[in-house]
Amino acid sequence: MTNENIKNSQQKYGIVLYGATSFVGQLVAAYLQKFLTEGSADNEVSWAIAGRNQQKLQQVKEQVGNTELPIIIADSDDADSLNKMAAQAKVIISTVGPYLKYGEPLIKACAENGTDYVDLTGEALFIKNMLDKYQQTAKDSGARIVNSCGFDSLPSDLGVLFTQNCAQKEHGEYCETINMRVKAAKGGLSGGTVSSMATIFEELGKDKSLRKQLANPYLLNDDDNRPNVRQENVNLPQWDAENERWVAPFIMASINTRIVHRSNQLRDYQYGRDFKYDEAMWLPAGLKGRLMSYGMTAGIAGFAASMMFKPSRDLLNEHVLPKSGDGPSKSEQENGYFDIRFFGHTNNNQEVLTKVTGDKDPGYGSTCQMLAQSALCLLQDISKQEVEGGFWTPAAAMGEALIERLQDHAGIEFVELSA
Repeated sequence: MTNENIKNSQQKYGIVLYGATSFVGQLVAAYLQKFLTEGSADNEVSWAIAGRNQQKLQQVKEQVGNTELPIIIADSDDADSLNKMAAQAKVIISTVGPYLKYGEPLIKACAENGTDYVDLTGEALFIKNMLDKYQQTAKDSGARIVNSCGFDSLPSDLGVLFTQNCAQKEHGEYCETINMRVKAAKGGLSGGTVSSMATIFEELGKDKSLRKQLANPYLLNDDDNRPNVRQENVNLPQWDAENERWVAPFIMASINTRIVHRSNQLRDYQYGRDFKYDEAMWLPAGLKGRLMSYGMTAGIAGFAASMMFKPSRDLLNEHVLPKSGDGPSKSEQENGYFDIRFFGHTNNNQEVLTKVTGDKDPGYGSTCQMLAQSALCLLQDISKQEVEGGFWTPAAAMGEALIERLQDHAGIEFVELSA
């Protein structure tokens, strides 16, 4: 029996959901159970839930209504348990964050065992560190590592790909510039998201050199000849004269833009080496929009500054911010939504307008579906011959196949608008 056959015989599960007892993990488990039991024969996937607490995992089994669902005990502090888990899975979904604190051991285990991996991290520094450490290991083993498969950064990454495909189809060329604007979004924050943000700002407070690293728009481009085009960032309140609206900084732009530029690299700079991309929040015109723009900008800056220093960070965590395990109610998830717009311009002044919308709370109701479908896409739609081992982005690894899945099964729509 060859080494490859031995490895395949050990992989009992198509998917293992690690962190199934977390807030998002429970949502992913419920979605997978429903999707895999109510779908077609194509959805016959063996899967298991994993984490460190047997009792809590048993509760997840009961919540999803699957008494036969296997449980795997694994802990980020126990490398042997992670290796045993990785050896049994074809794809692992990780919802265990903050990833800067807890994510590396599982990345290492997957990279060494040739196990595919998806997560929902919005921590660019974590991705950079893991890419530098384990890229060659993942290439050698055949593990496809795909970070940021939730609201960070699927809508942005796939939205840019969709917009560029529309530009090529309509005008025979790709957009040289794309501006993403969040037109509307409704949803809540969970304790896990806040914890991840706190960890990033804590690291920036400890090591000022990381601020310069994080400010690099090509942070995740690991080629020797990365572009050096100046990227415009919306860091202050601005008036958008073209659309006659105020705009404000979008807190997720720092990860989304880096993912988009890495996708461009991994797609052999299909968008062009001079490609420019930015993101911002779209606000109304007039005094109301101006006040909102200044208020949101000040709020983001104040939050970032407060989280960099331990006394103010502890105060916010104790009295203001949601605790780990907390999150929006089911009603809030179901009644949430997002609508983001992409304004593309080609070198010949042709304009392409598109939108990406979701019908649930972006950070949780939609994210759990995006994450699950990313794992299923990697498992069922993208062969190891088509996409080899290494660190990938969603658009580079799964591209159009994932767009189709999200439209069919996750309430996400990609639409070209009239210019």
